[in-house]
Amino acid sequence: MELVLAILTGIAIGAILGYVGAGGSMLAVPAFIYIFEFNPVQATTAALIVVFIGAASGALPKLRKNEILIKEALVIWAIGLSTNFTGAYFLPQIPEKTILTGFALVLVVAGTSMLIPAPKESSERKVSPLALIAISLVIGAITGLFGIGGGFLAIPILILFYNVAPAKAAGTSLFIIAINTLTGFFAHYRHWDEVNWSIPLVVALMALVISRLASRHSSNISPATLKKAFAFFVFAIATFTLVDTWLIS
Repeated sequence: MELVLAILTGIAIGAILGYVGAGGSMLAVPAFIYIFEFNPVQATTAALIVVFIGAASGALPKLRKNEILIKEALVIWAIGLSTNFTGAYFLPQIPEKTILTGFALVLVVAGTSMLIPAPKESSERKVSPLALIAISLVIGAITGLFGIGGGFLAIPILILFYNVAPAKAAGTSLFIIAINTLTGFFAHYRHWDEVNWSIPLVVALMALVISRLASRHSSNISPATLKKAFAFFVFAIATFTLVDTWLIS
């Protein structure tokens, strides 16, 4: 039964990463906690490598189509290194309820960001240095603390404020997620031996295959429809997490 659940979880994560360009960790972390009974630190550590593999696979077709802003993505990653490692360092010292509550609040922000309509203008603008620094530090922090790659922040900012085409924003997001989660995974090296890796490896394999397929066909589905459906799904996960953390546990 665990194998079947791991396969289904990997399919869901891969589909979300490939079609939306973000959100894999938002499913992976609660899945590892509530389905496979990992604690938050184990779930965060496992989610990082699973989402890295899925995001890297989904980013490859985007790279071939020149739909990734590599320079901007590398700058976001580099600036966020400090908060990424800092978050990972302090994670074991934070109470589980605080971690889960913070995770749920991040999900609410992520879902809300997906509901913001894209502008009609199409002229692309450069990202300002101050905005890059702020985005980078926040993305680094949530990666280190919650195992989230930060694509949900990158996509709306690139689209809303810099008029980057949705396809290019999604590709850039996948690249940011890939390099951010890989860095976060190594920042969590102290917890590698705490994880039962058989389940995450199955999830990662399925996410790799499905994200590649979904990324190739993502242009055939309305981005607005995908984001709206994903937003309400994320709200449901956030609500369940908060209820379970404060009213059931």
